[in-house]
Amino acid sequence: MNIRTNNKKESRKTHFEFLNSLFLKSLMMSALLWAVLHASLQAQDVTYTRPSWRFGIAGAANVNFYRGSTQQLNADFTAPVAFNHGNGLGLFLAPVLEYHAPNSPLGFMLQVGYDGRQSKFNKEITLCNCPADLSTNLSYITVEPSLRLAPFNSDFYLFGGPRVAFNFENSFTYKLGKNPDFPEQLATPDVNGELSNTRKTLLSMQIGAGYDIQLSSQNHQTQAILSPFISFQPYFGQSPRSIETWNISTLRVGAALKFGYGSLVTEPANAMVPVIADPDVRFYVNSPKNAAVERRVSETFPLRNYVFFDLGSTDIPDRYVLLNRNQVKDFKEDQLEVFAPKKLSGRSSRQMTVYYNVLNIIGDRLGKNPASSITLVGSSEKGSEDGKMMAESIKQYLGNVFGIDGSRISVEGRNKPVLPSEQPNSGSDLTLLREGDRRVSIESNSPALLMEFQSGPNAQLRPVEIAVSQEAPMDSYVSFNAEGAQKAFSSWSLEIRDDKNKLQTFGPYTRDQVNIPGKTIMGTRPQGDYKVTMVGQTKSGMTVRKDANVDMVLWTPGKNEEGMRFSVIYEFDESEAISIYEKYLAEIVIPKIPMGGTVMIHGHTDITGDEVYNQKLSLARANDVRGILAAGLAKAGRSDVKFEVQGSGEDQVLSPFENNYPEERFYNRTVIIDIIPRK
Repeated sequence: MNIRTNNKKESRKTHFEFLNSLFLKSLMMSALLWAVLHASLQAQDVTYTRPSWRFGIAGAANVNFYRGSTQQLNADFTAPVAFNHGNGLGLFLAPVLEYHAPNSPLGFMLQVGYDGRQSKFNKEITLCNCPADLSTNLSYITVEPSLRLAPFNSDFYLFGGPRVAFNFENSFTYKLGKNPDFPEQLATPDVNGELSNTRKTLLSMQIGAGYDIQLSSQNHQTQAILSPFISFQPYFGQSPRSIETWNISTLRVGAALKFGYGSLVTEPANAMVPVIADPDVRFYVNSPKNAAVERRVSETFPLRNYVFFDLGSTDIPDRYVLLNRNQVKDFKEDQLEVFAPKKLSGRSSRQMTVYYNVLNIIGDRLGKNPASSITLVGSSEKGSEDGKMMAESIKQYLGNVFGIDGSRISVEGRNKPVLPSEQPNSGSDLTLLREGDRRVSIESNSPALLMEFQSGPNAQLRPVEIAVSQEAPMDSYVSFNAEGAQKAFSSWSLEIRDDKNKLQTFGPYTRDQVNIPGKTIMGTRPQGDYKVTMVGQTKSGMTVRKDANVDMVLWTPGKNEEGMRFSVIYEFDESEAISIYEKYLAEIVIPKIPMGGTVMIHGHTDITGDEVYNQKLSLARANDVRGILAAGLAKAGRSDVKFEVQGSGEDQVLSPFENNYPEERFYNRTVIIDIIPRK
């Protein structure tokens, strides 16, 4: 008879104690080994890649779920009742071998070790009204190869694959309790034995997920990784016996401690050759040679139909150009540089000079078009009466200086403008948003005052065309490229040191490419050798530094080349051009693009809001304009135009204007279109 005594139970207890002790000792030895290796390799001024091959040990708890039933335990013993369902815990302990190239989302894992499927069936009541219990001890040597997938090259990974399990223990313990009505009866001895009809090999599968926690920096060749994981092994293929309906599903929760060796990262001597700053990032610098071109730009500058007032005042701010009656006869839209503002606060003086003459331009246009009229709508946080007083101050100026009859100018007051910047869900920068809402809108239905194809109260004013020399074209800027930085870094910055050891810093940045005018770096120097250091902060807290030596040449003017510039203005937090611009771009801008020309499109935002969000918003605006232009060119049967698109976000080195006043912030919500003829 294949029945054992309680010595078998004691043997299993000793067996589990041994396995638990072995697991704890293995983890302690692995941690000690890592500590010794980590201490022996102190931080160095070198960088190693993340290891591709990793080895270590994994330990976990198997949460086993028994389903189905069993009653005939072996040829010598059949329980008086069938046992149905049950749950229990088992130990999983296995060495781990893993391959995962740091720059690839795919990898491979292999685990071979001990797999415990111990559990206990639910209590049953026999015909004698006695409680019966059945516990089983199923143990396997498991072989688990898995395919590993890390989405977006992150530390989070998924895995899945087959499981081949070889049974080496299949014992059971059956206990029959006393009838509660007869407490004095003798106890029935436990029955210990081997399960019959046990499958020697099981073929099943598993799926799971884990997360790699880097315990070592990339300044060490030997690196340790702790990987908590969870996996699920469904009942498919997990019927432990060839008779009855018993099957097992398992949820495994644990962690693996893994070690690997990184390869030394070397730096190239030539800065123009891409260098590896991080397994996911390429850093290189491009400093263009002198283009020897002076572009004479004919710029069509949009004229905002807003006049912004200072908080607490209904007087026209003194940064706007206000004339006296004797100066009106000399005022001309194409000679606005004669009437420069007293307090010019903008890095682009020619453009802000146009805007700060907006009241004079309106007065001049009303004088030349006696049938035209306007409505001035003042919006104030203090209420409609205060807004109306702001509008009245402009009406008085136009009447007293330009002699515009009051019947041609209507005034209104509002609490908020029709298109307010401050929204109910505005969470930050409220002061800046409220400054932008304290304004007077100039509205009209007269085509003589308005931009082409526009009409209605929200229409923008007709733009002003000015001709200026551009200091340096965008294609002469020095570009610093960190391909993949947006994914790998939380931010990165630049340290630029000249041959006299003078240091300049720029950043931090979150996008992959940054363009900086050569003059910003070099000043008046015509040429210089510079050492550029990219300093990246990884999302795991590590600092990556990479050097490149660059020869920079300052852009200088040469032969004349004609170019054109247009601007598209966006409302706050919008990335789609207001509908009227589509016809303007199609009817006015596209016909002026020469055959074989280049269209450089640069999106910008103001400083309101999150920097990363503004970067995406500026690129969305630039791509919006590109889509309109490309569709119009295709409709005309043209494919000869080259597009260059860039979003600069709120970058104050590249933004067209400062951000001190609301009008500057409104103008920075723009896309600039430079049309350059074929060289």
